Amino acid sequence: MEKAKISVIQLFALMFIFEMGTAVVTSYGINAKKDVWLAILLGMFVGIVFFFVYYFLFRQYPNLPLTGYTRKIFGKYLGWIIGLLYVLYFLYSAADNIRSFGDLLLSSILPNTPLLAIIILFVLTVSYVLSLGIEVVGRTAEVFIVILILLGISGNFLVLVSGNVDLHNIQPFLENGWTSILTTAFLETSNFPFNQMVVFMMLLPYLNRPRLVKKVWLSALILGGLILCWTASLNIAVLGVEEVKKSTFPLLLTVGKINLFEFIQRVDVIVVFTLLITVFFKASIFFYGTLIGIVDLFKLKNHQQIILPIAFILIFLSMTMASSYSEHIEEGTYVARYITIYFHVIIPLLMLLVTMIRNRFKKKGRLKSNIT
Repeated sequence: MEKAKISVIQLFALMFIFEMGTAVVTSYGINAKKDVWLAILLGMFVGIVFFFVYYFLFRQYPNLPLTGYTRKIFGKYLGWIIGLLYVLYFLYSAADNIRSFGDLLLSSILPNTPLLAIIILFVLTVSYVLSLGIEVVGRTAEVFIVILILLGISGNFLVLVSGNVDLHNIQPFLENGWTSILTTAFLETSNFPFNQMVVFMMLLPYLNRPRLVKKVWLSALILGGLILCWTASLNIAVLGVEEVKKSTFPLLLTVGKINLFEFIQRVDVIVVFTLLITVFFKASIFFYGTLIGIVDLFKLKNHQQIILPIAFILIFLSMTMASSYSEHIEEGTYVARYITIYFHVIIPLLMLLVTMIRNRFKKKGRLKSNIT
């Protein structure tokens, strides 16, 4: 593993930006319709519950990445296979975010630019930053979280004073009952993006003050969840449920409706810059998790030697994972509902169970040795 350390503030910045990701600009949780805000809050609650599972495992193995936990808990061979599956999951997630970014640029400001060109430039930029190390990524996040907050405040202020907000669009409460809310919360919003933060178990060994993991993780998770909840409600208040559901990037439409004094308009660039920042860091973290996992599993010296080969795989995967954005969304929804649950829920719970059983047997063994 890389010999580096990141500060508490840097970890918070990385986690917060990661949580925004593509969720802040897409029709996130819209299957819950007008009650999307409630589905997001419930998903955030599930994310908090599973944080304590991840945190327990981290406390057991504070100096190991996630791929190291799996081998300690499940044994050399089965643990290695499970660790490799996590690496493949991180790789797919990085490609998924890169593809989403490319599709937004094509649909907004670069309609005549080949998707391949956008993806190649983006992946090479991420690769360069990662080659400099996780400390550089952390310091960069410290700067960009300030820019992201300023963009968010500016965009929200302009939307609120533009007169486009109609609170009737988010009423009445529970119009479609609890079924769609609970389904969306437990199958979609909890997995994306809250439980995706499992990837940070690859980065926690680099934290210079590991005792503060709980405060940092929960703070980033809750703050990010509340902002996503607000953004989703704002989109519906401005556009209405049906338009949000049909829209590829509803936040782009919401901001695009701003027109103050026939002078302040076409501020869509706020959304583009927001997605550029959030996806850059989210893809970087998934990419870095992939690299560290490979280094750990295959006992390599450092991650720099495999950056370019994995970067080419990312480019190929991003281009071939779907033929269109609508197909990409369908595939992403299926993965979020039925695949990621194994990496976010089932495997971590199994690791928790096995670790607790082992700890109990160790305690019994100590007691017997003390008695004898």
